[in-house]
Amino acid sequence: MNIKIIAIGKIKEKYLKDALNDYIKRLAPFCSFSVVEIPSEPILDDSLSDKYKISEAQKIIPFIKKNSYVITLEINGKSLSSPDFACKIKNIAYDGFNEIIFIIGGPNGLDISVSALADFKLSFSKMTFTHQLIRLLLIEQIYRAFKINANEPYHR
Repeated sequence: MNIKIIAIGKIKEKYLKDALNDYIKRLAPFCSFSVVEIPSEPILDDSLSDKYKISEAQKIIPFIKKNSYVITLEINGKSLSSPDFACKIKNIAYDGFNEIIFIIGGPNGLDISVSALADFKLSFSKMTFTHQLIRLLLIEQIYRAFKINANEPYHR
């Protein structure tokens, strides 16, 4: 299984980079993992947020393969428990997909053109998180899902 995260923005804080790298190493036995970082548009005017989202979408879409299963992280997506998320990943593989792409938007969210490409819309919470923090939470949950699916004890 290939797992790819497409994320707007870069991770700048060393402690987050260290945590992300730790989970990426832990994922190695379970999947091929990659991250595509797309620079966020500088927010010069809040009234132009739709323009920024469109510009970011134009950078995201070329990285989406037609035969991949696409999961966008959206505040209005469906919330899953960790076991349900693990089951979702297992079922995606059973359905014949060899790649799951997770998409994390920037400060303005995702453009509708990216959201429309989603096979599934996932919400971690009705709260808003920074893209850096949600990336860490997502990678941890992906790792947890693989451990659950392998019947290993990490998830407890």
